Amino acid sequence: MSYNVTEVEEWIAHDPDKNTAAEVAELLSKAQGGDKVAEAELTDRFQGFLEFGTAGLRGCMAGGPHRMNRAVVRRAAYGLTAWLKEKVGDDALVVIGYDARYNSADFAADTAAIVTAAGMRAKIMPRALPTPVLAFAVRHFDADAGVMVTASHNPAQDNGYKVYTGGRAIDENGRGSQIVPPVDSEIAAYIKSAPAADEIKLAESGWGVIDEEFIDTYVSTTVATISPDTPRDVKIVYTAMHGVGAEVMRRVLTDAGFKDVVEVAEQNTPDPDFPTVSFPNPEEPGALDLAIALAKKENADLVIASDPDADRASAAVPINGEWTQLSGDEIGSLLGEQVAARIEAEGGNGTLANSIVSSQLLEQIAHHHGLDYEATLTGFKWISRAHNISFGYEEAIGFCVDPEHVKDKDGLSAGLLIAQTAATLKTQNKGLRDELDRIATNIGALYLTAPVTIRVDDLSIIPATMDKVRSNPPKVLLGSAVSSVVDLSNGTDQLPPTNAMVLRTEDGDRAIVRPSGTEPKVKCYLEVIVPLEGRDINEVRTLASERLTRFKAEMGDVLKLD
Repeated sequence: MSYNVTEVEEWIAHDPDKNTAAEVAELLSKAQGGDKVAEAELTDRFQGFLEFGTAGLRGCMAGGPHRMNRAVVRRAAYGLTAWLKEKVGDDALVVIGYDARYNSADFAADTAAIVTAAGMRAKIMPRALPTPVLAFAVRHFDADAGVMVTASHNPAQDNGYKVYTGGRAIDENGRGSQIVPPVDSEIAAYIKSAPAADEIKLAESGWGVIDEEFIDTYVSTTVATISPDTPRDVKIVYTAMHGVGAEVMRRVLTDAGFKDVVEVAEQNTPDPDFPTVSFPNPEEPGALDLAIALAKKENADLVIASDPDADRASAAVPINGEWTQLSGDEIGSLLGEQVAARIEAEGGNGTLANSIVSSQLLEQIAHHHGLDYEATLTGFKWISRAHNISFGYEEAIGFCVDPEHVKDKDGLSAGLLIAQTAATLKTQNKGLRDELDRIATNIGALYLTAPVTIRVDDLSIIPATMDKVRSNPPKVLLGSAVSSVVDLSNGTDQLPPTNAMVLRTEDGDRAIVRPSGTEPKVKCYLEVIVPLEGRDINEVRTLASERLTRFKAEMGDVLKLD
């Protein structure tokens, strides 16, 4: 037995939620009766508190300190208010949002009640709304902090707690962004010192509810991110993936002038069970099947998909008669090109930024248009902090096209810019793939990326895989010598330490291996670069695709444990 019975009993006694208290009590009874499965589950649940990762707190909803529940959320809210009291004082303002997952509204209400009981000001969203609306609120209200209760694209059993800082709590560059070190550890220290969850004070009233005019402001601000003079004639199929994006996305597209939009009815009403998909992630195989089937039926030009909290966006288009989902890197390159070309035309300046695991093509796009470029660690808490950022993205279909107002990924404004780009190209009898080919021609090379993902049930596989790559990296990949092996756990001159390995070959191909920050996965990010050298773009694309397929197979073998 590796759990502490007294600790478990104390947790049960102080859990403010009778349901999770009863659940843990039943688990303890089974474990004490010799049930090895229950014993292992208790050990896992009491291995320590959930910690802030890539996207804040995130985990399975169940009882215990290593799960998402009202006790954990109350302690997190206590820690945040204690930190704000130190940094800002008693008049700190916190804005709070939540998605439509199970328990999200309760977690948000508890947070508002704890902030208010601490003598601070709290404003809560009027209903379940997208994450980018909350991120917008942090800057719009000049709030000192923001909380978004969401697990984004995670499975239905998960929930999460994202914390943003702003106002007087952080310097200008970080206002409206998610927390980064040392703030996360400072808040964690206050959480650790929190009283038992049922002893934390909650106000019965006194917090404000954000009005509908604010939603109008978000919509109008988003609509203003694209030119009013560009074409709007494109037929769109949109899916909200059972999340909270449909209401706001519908308004954004309509107010921007996109009238020919068909919604996937089965997926556009919030449903925390996500019944039509295995995982509510637009990147997962099969997630866009309903949308693409509808697009074929409606003879649409474009599919746009949000993930459940609408902070990410995906797209699919017909290419040579076959509907094809674009990768996050392809969409990021397309949107980066649109933003960079606009800035150059206006004679402005700015920085394009993406994460180290995203395509290196964005750097070439930035330089082609005379802009700066910055590579950051994974996660928008880092990307959004790039100096003088004008556009940022990560390969996991997260895009920031309006960092002045939303210092986070925003699937709604990204979806709008995708629609504008497709409509403009349609007037030239071209599509999004044609635009990618044009970008490659401008740069002189085709950049193609793909992930290799290992989902694990045994979490010990993750560090074992990372140890294998560190201790015995491959010497040759794709027939080319591995010329560089960089362990980012020590950091670099440009980057803070992170658990990742970067492998580069003499031919310029790249592989980056890291653990997922939000799910039980090991991720490997592959990129091949094939110079055009006067060859037909279709020939080069075929060569790059074949090379990438071989790369995936080789790295799959590299990541296997003996």
